[in-house]
Amino acid sequence: MTALTLSTAAVAGLRADAIVVGVAKGAKGPVLAPGAEAVNKAYDGGLADVLETLGASGGEGEVTKLPAPARFKAPVVLAVGLGAAPEKGADTAYTEEVLRRAAGSAARALGGAKKAAFALPLTDAAAAGAVSEGVLLGGYVFDVYKADTGNGRNAKGPLGEAVLLGVKPRDKAYRAALERATTVSEELNRARDLINTPPNDLDPEAFAAVATAAAKEHGVKVQVLDEKALTKGGYGGLLGVAAGSAAEPRLVKLAYTSSKAKKSLAFVGKGITYDSGGISLKPAGHNETMKCDMSGAAAVFAAVIVAARLGLEVNVTGWLALAENMPSGSATRPGDVLRMYSGKTVEVLNTDAEGRLVLADAIARASEEKPDAIVDVATLTGAMMVALGNRTYGITANDDAFRTSVYEIAEEVGEPAWPMPLPEHLMKGMESSTADIANVGERMGSGLLAGLFLREFVGEGITWAHLDIAGPAFNEQAPFGYTPKGGTGTAVRTLVRLAERTADGDLG
Repeated sequence: MTALTLSTAAVAGLRADAIVVGVAKGAKGPVLAPGAEAVNKAYDGGLADVLETLGASGGEGEVTKLPAPARFKAPVVLAVGLGAAPEKGADTAYTEEVLRRAAGSAARALGGAKKAAFALPLTDAAAAGAVSEGVLLGGYVFDVYKADTGNGRNAKGPLGEAVLLGVKPRDKAYRAALERATTVSEELNRARDLINTPPNDLDPEAFAAVATAAAKEHGVKVQVLDEKALTKGGYGGLLGVAAGSAAEPRLVKLAYTSSKAKKSLAFVGKGITYDSGGISLKPAGHNETMKCDMSGAAAVFAAVIVAARLGLEVNVTGWLALAENMPSGSATRPGDVLRMYSGKTVEVLNTDAEGRLVLADAIARASEEKPDAIVDVATLTGAMMVALGNRTYGITANDDAFRTSVYEIAEEVGEPAWPMPLPEHLMKGMESSTADIANVGERMGSGLLAGLFLREFVGEGITWAHLDIAGPAFNEQAPFGYTPKGGTGTAVRTLVRLAERTADGDLG
């Protein structure tokens, strides 16, 4: 991964492959962002005009390369678009998310380069942290399965080193921001690796092994329940979903504890390592990316490890509900009834609504430890994608204030989300004449209905929120900002910030 450093060196004498500056979209053309003064001076104050001549507008994510001035050690100046220029007198010139996206676009454009200097607006340590995250996340490359032919093909890795200009290397606040950004980004990128790994190499057992190794490395207690233990424990949801697969299910518990903690959080992740839909087989064209159906578990895994590495003063337990959903002679059938870990019975009317079944078992188990709050994360419903698109995830909860807090945190860290309701009238659609509840109901509002189903398994008096990340978890389009094609690691930063706020006592 890209190395991060701070420097107050003069930009002209800095040896690097490129100097990165920011340019915004002004009313009368491109406007240079703070940090570009020295570079602009070397162009006799005409850098904005040069960029405009080259067709640059300053639009978000736009990248324009031009030769550096003759006396510069770096051969290239890269101008990255920040979007609309802030109005004069604005309290915040450029938001952290704007800087994060711009740095991500620049880092991706500089893939394969050894070193680049970033002369972007670093008004405070938070801005430096955002730029750092953008660089580390935007430069992500997943090339494990690509052969290097020796002629440069598939050999283009991430930017080697990013130097953030204008800050003293020993400044404690800025160094802390870089260290936090590095920790979060390393674990988020590991989550991306897991999401991108083909299902023939990442079944529940393999995922559990990765989690176990990381937990031991960072002082996190780990417990793995295999099929025998799940059967003994009565985890009917996990066992029912996995019944059609040759791969055995797993429930992984990761427990980070702090001696100074006053609050506890439980994160629960859906970990369907491959989802064929089971007997309710998915139609053609809907199977190819179903390796990403464990994105929720990947996010939870990453968040717990980050909490441990940052030493947060809050207890965080992660529950990874891992299974593979396949059709076979032993698979759960539509009409079968499962007895869940909680004791409730569920009539399975659609085997492709499997995520809620494994989550229900894990949520019920997590509830037994009486955490202050439970947050589950899942690529749960296509309906949420219909409602919110491919870049925004939905939040439902049993507490309006908590739902609002999670939403505000998501917006703060740059993970687009939207609060959604839990209409009580939809519960009627899940009534079953055979079991306590059915796993599906009416088609309209089915994304909300899934949240209502999960709520039934939350322990009494426990605050709970559900993040349906089906849309943004896997990007099938071109990369943008710091978001790559493929697994995105959505929700990791929301969970981490939630843990930080809880440790600081900001969530009551």
